[in-house]
Amino acid sequence: MKTEITQLLGIEYPVIQGGMAWVADYHLASAVSNAGGLGIIGSGGAPAEWVREQIREAKKLTDKPFGVNIMLMNPEADNIAKVIIEEGVKVVTTGAGNPAKYMKEWKEAGVKVIPVVASCALAKMMERCGADAVVAEGTEAGGHIGEITTMALIPQVVDAVNIPVIAAGGIADGRGMAAAFMLGARAVQMGTRFVAAKECAVHQNYKDKVVKAKDIDSKVTGRTTGHPVRVLRNKMSNEYIKRENEGATLEELELLTLGGLRMAVVEGNVNDGSLMAGQIAGLVKEECTCKEIITGVVRQAEELLSGGQKYE
Repeated sequence: MKTEITQLLGIEYPVIQGGMAWVADYHLASAVSNAGGLGIIGSGGAPAEWVREQIREAKKLTDKPFGVNIMLMNPEADNIAKVIIEEGVKVVTTGAGNPAKYMKEWKEAGVKVIPVVASCALAKMMERCGADAVVAEGTEAGGHIGEITTMALIPQVVDAVNIPVIAAGGIADGRGMAAAFMLGARAVQMGTRFVAAKECAVHQNYKDKVVKAKDIDSKVTGRTTGHPVRVLRNKMSNEYIKRENEGATLEELELLTLGGLRMAVVEGNVNDGSLMAGQIAGLVKEECTCKEIITGVVRQAEELLSGGQKYE
């Protein structure tokens, strides 16, 4: 399955792994890349030297292309941007800000820049500042989200820009991939599906929650604060939404989630931690290797797109 994205990034399959903070470390990124997709190291709020070490560890495990996701609100963003160049990383995805200030140096270093966007306006802005592609992420995604659904967002972004569009949010299998391609996307990005990958280093309690999730288990916290985050419901999310509805201040609500993602990912506290996951968690039925995930998704999508029999 070759597209503009596989050619742009030098990968076998048009499948990108989401750059999930605390989740997407070098173990997962290298496994995804070795399986033919594009693995991404999620820098989140980490220091630059942690990112450097992650890049070097990933290189020990794969000779395939992989990237780094940089959250531009991170106080260390400037230093991470330099580390990406110094360590020879060839792909960067960005979120939570405008990467324009880094574009010249990244381009001179041969880095492909792919911002994550949640609207046509932002996609156009990213194209103007030199992005090579965009990830258009619908509200079905886990973690920090926008308001537009993937089904509505993808075709509008495809029409709005001339660079390739990668679809994200609510994609877990070949049916989602085929649908995204029919809407004009040239690749898909998956996050939640890879949380349950065998190579993913998150706590087993977190994986088990994703695998056991039902369709109604996805909740959004923070809508009233302007910072909506999609998680799996638990004690923390129920309390957050209760207090949010009662009019709690932003400061009071932030105390509930302080360190919550680390609590879930590292400590396995799935009651009080932040279980970021998308609406497709109910489709994730078991732990699989990254190779099994990617080849299964691609095979199913190819059968559907070629007009073959319904995939069982």
